[in-house]
Amino acid sequence: MSFPVSGQAARATGEALSVQTPPSAVDIEARRLVTAIGRGDEAAFRQLYDRYHARLFKLALVLGHGDEQLADDIVQSVFVTAAAKLRHIESEEHLWNWLARVTRQQIAKTRRQRQHDATVVDVADLPECANAREPDSVLEENLDAALLLLEADDRQLIEWFYFDGLSHNEIAGHLGATPKAVSSRLERARAKLRAVLKRTLSHET
Repeated sequence: MSFPVSGQAARATGEALSVQTPPSAVDIEARRLVTAIGRGDEAAFRQLYDRYHARLFKLALVLGHGDEQLADDIVQSVFVTAAAKLRHIESEEHLWNWLARVTRQQIAKTRRQRQHDATVVDVADLPECANAREPDSVLEENLDAALLLLEADDRQLIEWFYFDGLSHNEIAGHLGATPKAVSSRLERARAKLRAVLKRTLSHET
């Protein structure tokens, strides 16, 4: 059995359904940050850099099959692009997706410029989504998994240098070693990580 609904009740129902979820504090902060960057606010740009550098580096490192120099160059290009073009976003997720998309575009551009570099992933072959998740989320998980396959000492070196931003001198202080010794150990750790990433990604393609 159905009952007639008054015009007032119908309007109230429609208004209730049209109410949108208010933006979260994280989304509001992301909007504020991007707006400030658009005005040329250097402090806001520094916040963006500090907040997303490590995550973007991880993404670029996997896309570049462990090529840390390429990853570093790509991330710097992404932030230059952000300073010049990032002006409006809807949410923090939108902001991250924008940065990740530019990262993939920069990788593709670099690949075209470095035809001889066979270690760069062909991003045209990357799926738009994987298991209903953004591909960068899956790639980050690949890097995390590869890091876990390294010996603890090697993993710690890479995390200190790339994700915590410690210098050779600072790491040497932690280990009681010389900066030269740290440089040598870090190079060996990077080589191991590249090998693990290549094996991991080759099994998925």
